[in-house]
Amino acid sequence: MATKAKSPAKATTKMSADHKAALAQGRAEGLVVRRYLEAVVAAKPKRGRKRTPASIDARLKAIATQIESGDALTKLSLLQERKDLEAEKATLSVTTDLAGIEKDFVAVAASYADRKGIDYQTWREMGIDAKVLKAAGIRRGASA
Repeated sequence: MATKAKSPAKATTKMSADHKAALAQGRAEGLVVRRYLEAVVAAKPKRGRKRTPASIDARLKAIATQIESGDALTKLSLLQERKDLEAEKATLSVTTDLAGIEKDFVAVAASYADRKGIDYQTWREMGIDAKVLKAAGIRRGASA
């Protein structure tokens, strides 16, 4: 039986302090941008009539009476609807400090856009207001 030869040790290179700082900056900026984009998407109005806690409570009450008399398949659907409505009601009470998140976004958006090659129109397609982009220093027609 042949013995396996040991492979030569791989040389390890250490990251420079500048490289580490650039990675940390990228992570921090990415987090700020992600938080802002998620807040913008969550705040975007949905189609149809807006639900209120009162309208959700009324539907939950109706579901409670329908569950008692429904067949198994209807009961299954109503149980899921009840769970979805309870989750939606919980999110209605959560408020997001969009102004604070927006301020953080404005501070890092231009740097993030330059590094990632994201242009003005792409931000607009994502739903970012033109005033926010102007405050961030991202201009229409400027290449990334």
